Amino acid sequence: MTEKKIHATVSGRSGRRTRAMLIGLMLIQAMGLTACSNNRGDERAMLAEENESLRARLQEQERALDMANEQIRERELRLAEARRAAEEARNAAASAPVANDPFGGIAGVRGSVSGGEVRAIVEGDVLFASGQATLRNEAKRTLDQVARVIQTQFPGRTIRVLGHTDSDPIRKSGFETNHHLGFARAMAVRAYLLQKGLQGAQIYVASFGPDRPMSTKPQSRRVEIAVALGD
Repeated sequence: MTEKKIHATVSGRSGRRTRAMLIGLMLIQAMGLTACSNNRGDERAMLAEENESLRARLQEQERALDMANEQIRERELRLAEARRAAEEARNAAASAPVANDPFGGIAGVRGSVSGGEVRAIVEGDVLFASGQATLRNEAKRTLDQVARVIQTQFPGRTIRVLGHTDSDPIRKSGFETNHHLGFARAMAVRAYLLQKGLQGAQIYVASFGPDRPMSTKPQSRRVEIAVALGD
């Protein structure tokens, strides 16, 4: 066999092997692509399943949250109703009439009920000399009776002692204004009530001076001992 024939034969065999190898590589690549495609399909299916599971869990949690919010709303409504009932009970107790004016029969004292309080309105001229804040001796007997009523019928209740004056300007008493005089008189009454056994934590004082006058000047000069009917 000549050299040219031998070379052609070798070349032909080499070409067939090369084509076979190329074809094999293409088949392997195609199989790889198919496998990747299958894997991606499986991955997408797994992700879709996980997404559906998460969506179901979210819906379940939203339902649980809605139920919890509904329970909170129901409890808030019950609490509001209980508060309203308690407030109505307090108002009813505070506005209940006080039988037979507890301060009735005490000379120089008028009883009244308003705004959830029972009041002993003591004439200023019974308690003090003109322009003064020192209790008269006879005033102490009056306040003894007032203190006894409070201790027996309204124990532990909050008490306001309110000083009032007429509108005459201060001239000789030494007080700066009628408000100062009203406050000093209220303080004198408070101090005496403490001596009679009432507790300091129960009692506070205020002065309206001439700002809430009554029909006459003698009536305007007064000390009001207001006892709270509610808590």
